[in-house]
Amino acid sequence: MNTIGFHDVTFGWGENALCERLNLQLRGGKTTVFLGRSGIGKSTLLRLVAGLLQPQHGSITGLQDKVAWMGQQDLLYPWLTVLENVMLAARLNGEKPDRHRALALLEQVKLSEVAESPPSQLSGGMRQRVALARTLYAQRDVVLMDEPFATLDVMTKLSLQTLTATLLKGKTVLLVTHDPLEACRMADDIVLLHDQPLTVEAWPVPNGDVPRQLVDPGLLKAQAELFSRLNQDEKTL
Repeated sequence: MNTIGFHDVTFGWGENALCERLNLQLRGGKTTVFLGRSGIGKSTLLRLVAGLLQPQHGSITGLQDKVAWMGQQDLLYPWLTVLENVMLAARLNGEKPDRHRALALLEQVKLSEVAESPPSQLSGGMRQRVALARTLYAQRDVVLMDEPFATLDVMTKLSLQTLTATLLKGKTVLLVTHDPLEACRMADDIVLLHDQPLTVEAWPVPNGDVPRQLVDPGLLKAQAELFSRLNQDEKTL
């Protein structure tokens, strides 16, 4: 199940090395969260996994198929309906769209009633739910998520975290976030990124199944400890 491995990966721009001979194993079928200060290179690691960037040395293994990507921006096409946006992967791959499956996914994200509406009529949270349905429609075993909830209000964010964790269970998910609470709720594994060239630190996750409940004392304790660790990195700049 799509274990992703970084093997002696070196990448950078000119004399500025993001990582040098980075070795890292990410468990298949689990959600791994990358955390670190802004500009540390979290999103760049996702782009390396996606094949949008190529390492100067080493290799990344475990990707047997294309990946699905979900970012901060929903990137919905305004001239397509919600349903057509969900089925976009079929159009791009020259396949016949599966309207029944797309509608079933919209039902899962509680948006079936706006299937024929344009994205312009939706709120930010609704648009991200459409983006989630589109991600699921692509049926990829590996899903890369680059701060997909960063621009949402707190309550919408929490709701979408729960929905996403539930619907992506069993897939290999790499999630970039700046939010310690989000990491502690959604992660099977947490990887802290430090310095440049990058060093990695495996951080213990709270007990319990993903998505973890907000009222869990262990979750709140883990969030506080993780925030403290990230704050140390900020103070060393």
